[in-house]
Amino acid sequence: MAKGITMLLFLFTFVININSQNTMIDKTVVNELDIEKYLGTWYEIARYDHSFERGLVGVTADYSFREDGKIKVINSGFKGSLKGPKSTAIGKAKIPNPKIPSKLKVSFFWIFYADYFVLELDSDYKWAVIGSKSDKYLWILSRSPLMDKEVYNELLNRLTKRGYDVKKLLLVEQKMD
Repeated sequence: MAKGITMLLFLFTFVININSQNTMIDKTVVNELDIEKYLGTWYEIARYDHSFERGLVGVTADYSFREDGKIKVINSGFKGSLKGPKSTAIGKAKIPNPKIPSKLKVSFFWIFYADYFVLELDSDYKWAVIGSKSDKYLWILSRSPLMDKEVYNELLNRLTKRGYDVKKLLLVEQKMD
């Protein structure tokens, strides 16, 4: 009986610690987002590893308006190398709350939507940092396939201050146009 209670207390403490670690990450989004300025092509500079992009390089995201007012999302990349086969996923995005346009929802599968939070954004829309409610997803995007090293390091500093583990970021090889 005592072992069972001890085990329950251990599990309870473990769950509380996991939840408190998630809350230590600052997931605040930018105050303003002009979606029309945000549309267009973004190059993935770095990302956290996850199954749906594993092994992809030369990854881009293209955003445009759809006739229904939602946003068309085309994510593409190359498997294994820049000369590998192209992989493309077409989805849609929406802004559920117009008062917080930097908290979007994105779907690549039927009616299932995931968070797309614009955490950091250059005033000229040259780069962006994307996250979600979960601390398992993080992307650094740029309007060009190369990002200035000073800008990249500044973004790493900002993300570290937010509580993200920047050592988990994978640099994404890009095609030079």
